[in-house]
Amino acid sequence: MRVIAKRTLKQFWESSPKYTDSQAPLEAWHAEAIKASWCTPQEIKAQFRSASILKNNRVVFNIAGNKYRLIVSIDYIRQACFVKFVGTHQQYDQIDAENYDGYSPNKN
Repeated sequence: MRVIAKRTLKQFWESSPKYTDSQAPLEAWHAEAIKASWCTPQEIKAQFRSASILKNNRVVFNIAGNKYRLIVSIDYIRQACFVKFVGTHQQYDQIDAENYDGYSPNKN
């Protein structure tokens, strides 16, 4: 599975000293994802039991014991995984996970 883009994950853990503890779990998720060849949501659930399958081919992964959330959109045919959101559980609760596109008009 191609992950687009690891840069987004890196930007998150580098964005604040309080998020540096997310680096190792996000890198571990990335390492697993790039080795995967998921063809169905059920295959993701088999590998990541705590993952939540949403509409629009989206999946929410719990990172670092559910301290952080990662939303990806998956194109099973092209074997591509697009990072849409990475943030704290509290930040996740403030967005629409099924439609969030990673861009915010309030972003600087």
